[in-house]
Amino acid sequence: MVVRGAPTHSSATGADATSNPAGRTSCRFCGAALRRTVVDLGMSPLCETFLDAAQLDRMEPFYPLRVRVCDECLLVQLPQFVPPEQIFTDYPYFSSYSTSWLAHAEAYAATMVDRLGLRGHSLVVELGSNDGYLLQYFAARGIPVLGIEPARNVADVAIARGVPTRALFFGEDVARDLVAEGLSADLVVGNNVLAQVPDLNGFLRGTGILLSPRGTVTMEFPHLLRLIEGNQFDTIYHEHFSYFSLFAVERIFTAHALTIFDVEELATHGGSLRIFARHAAAQHPRIGERIRALRSREEAAGVTDPRYYESFGSRVAETKRKLLEFLIEARRTGKSIAGYGAPGKGNTLLNYCGIREDFVEFTVDRNPRKQGRFLPGTHIPIFHPDRISEVKPDYVLLLPWNLADEIMSQMSHIRSWGGRFVVPIPEVRVVP
Repeated sequence: MVVRGAPTHSSATGADATSNPAGRTSCRFCGAALRRTVVDLGMSPLCETFLDAAQLDRMEPFYPLRVRVCDECLLVQLPQFVPPEQIFTDYPYFSSYSTSWLAHAEAYAATMVDRLGLRGHSLVVELGSNDGYLLQYFAARGIPVLGIEPARNVADVAIARGVPTRALFFGEDVARDLVAEGLSADLVVGNNVLAQVPDLNGFLRGTGILLSPRGTVTMEFPHLLRLIEGNQFDTIYHEHFSYFSLFAVERIFTAHALTIFDVEELATHGGSLRIFARHAAAQHPRIGERIRALRSREEAAGVTDPRYYESFGSRVAETKRKLLEFLIEARRTGKSIAGYGAPGKGNTLLNYCGIREDFVEFTVDRNPRKQGRFLPGTHIPIFHPDRISEVKPDYVLLLPWNLADEIMSQMSHIRSWGGRFVVPIPEVRVVP
């Protein structure tokens, strides 16, 4: 396997010479031509562009949702169709609305404090820090923190929470500015942000610049192996530019003089990896057994062979057919269906399957910024969760299926009128 050298162009705004602007078909990491399609999900709107009532009669932009894999470095990726500023400057997603995600963040903070020996003289920097959901737990232990969050509206919530946050798109230039201020991170955190970076090379150059000589980087992202094995095609959307195997991410980090020395497999988001990295020049710690074991598992599964990705599209199409069969039968027999949640993955699922109000009458979400608005593409209305109790639907379709246990616990009262939950991925499952 030949891995080409990383490009040298950098930007603090997320744009890169190989970041696949519209019409370009070259790998955003190594620059090789992208010739192999993993799955084609048709045309879809940006998944976080929720609409107001006044926008429903206006033309809505749709973009190709066609995933490719690089034959050279095996990075699975989407082209970039709009600049990151258009997506992330005013962002409707707030991490703190998920209680299970907050528990995940708190447990991570406690573990890192002990594992890395973080103290009051340390600095933890989170890239894509959202509303301070994670850094608040380090700050509560007296550890200095800094969040880097491009969405000003979200950053303001973190600041109000007492979490120092800069509203910036992170890259090489921003990292140099922070270092010039005397900042050097003992821990750099990136939870579910690496996939949202169009300029991988500039982002990782910046990470290396900001990281102290003996510092640690941890990043979490959905594991490509789990995505394909679990048929999790709905986690693909335009805001997620890249989809990582350990095989691919090791090569990307190595190209930027960062060594991944440990990995944890997590249950979050349908199956994620948490990688631990350090400067390649650092002498410790040694590469752990979990890295070697996962490398072997990925190779045995076929991840290192480009042909591994070719059968995914047909399985996705069959899942679409089965979901539509269920919905058609339910509606023909007079059953009512509501949705729960308005996540990005839900919008991919609904738009790819052509599911609109004729199938799902409405959805609900705990985030007040989404309530009273409409889903992109399908125009399904979004209400407060209390709407479920008022309407008493026969079925509740769980769009954030990765949080199924949390939601079913919160909404267990639907069983009082015979309501049932529907989990769509990896295939349709009705919870009795």
